[in-house]
Amino acid sequence: MPWWFFKHGGGSEAEPTESEPAPGEGRLLSSLPGERGHAAEFSQFSLQSLPKDLREIDRLDLQHYALRVVLQANYLAPVGLPRRILDTGCGTGQWAYDLCQEFPQATVVGLDIEPIKQTTNLPSNFRFVRANLLDGLPFANDSFDFVHQRLLALSLPVTCWPVLVKDLARVTAPGGWVELIEGSAEVAPAGPATQEVFSLIGQYLLARGLDGQGNVARSLVRYLEEAGLSAIQQRTVAVPVGEWGGPIGHLIALDFRETFLALSERVAQRFQLPTEALVALLQSMRRECNDLHTCYSFIVAYGQKR
Repeated sequence: MPWWFFKHGGGSEAEPTESEPAPGEGRLLSSLPGERGHAAEFSQFSLQSLPKDLREIDRLDLQHYALRVVLQANYLAPVGLPRRILDTGCGTGQWAYDLCQEFPQATVVGLDIEPIKQTTNLPSNFRFVRANLLDGLPFANDSFDFVHQRLLALSLPVTCWPVLVKDLARVTAPGGWVELIEGSAEVAPAGPATQEVFSLIGQYLLARGLDGQGNVARSLVRYLEEAGLSAIQQRTVAVPVGEWGGPIGHLIALDFRETFLALSERVAQRFQLPTEALVALLQSMRRECNDLHTCYSFIVAYGQKR
């Protein structure tokens, strides 16, 4: 069963806003053929880092805080003391801002096709580059000690992933690390409404050339291997979905709901269904997740460049 932590990206424009190293090796798509148990199990999560007013959190920031709690860190790769860090598809920039604080000696670069959120307290060691990943990364070879990317399976065509990860490895310096995080295909146990919601949205995504079956998450290790990386590790992290799982379960369920609501109108149009029927399915799904103690999994994979 597929996943839908929706994160913006893709598009066709590329506009670097900082003076960075020379562009990479051309458009990615041009080189392609044919073209993110029980309640007691989650008591280990420390919630001290969560904002006090969840209503004020942008949904992408919500994802960031939820993942940080689940992983008990901002990353899992043993990165040491990196001097240059890249976050591709950086969204609101919150992960990059956290890394600026953790590594004040480093320059942290966030790349996205859309501008990041405005803030009056932009870290002095943060740089933003506006660009399209599908055009190739606009950086020279061996530019970064740590390259991070997460939750972009809904933004990038399935066919581009092998070449994209090779491009991430290209801009990584020898000895540096690449880390990828995506949502798995596992949501279980799943009631009938939950299965129907995921099936409809999965079919919609597949029709758009996106990952509607969790294939990207299952392929992360292979992508890293094909990119020539070594010391590859993978970790699967289960999270609760729903209020039964406490604050973290509430965050995950809220993100699911907001994602599905954002897609509901387009899905309803494609399958000629009343939007109200999809909304009712979402309400039933919420009840099922709480009654069945549904869980979802993230897959984290990282590797080192020789």
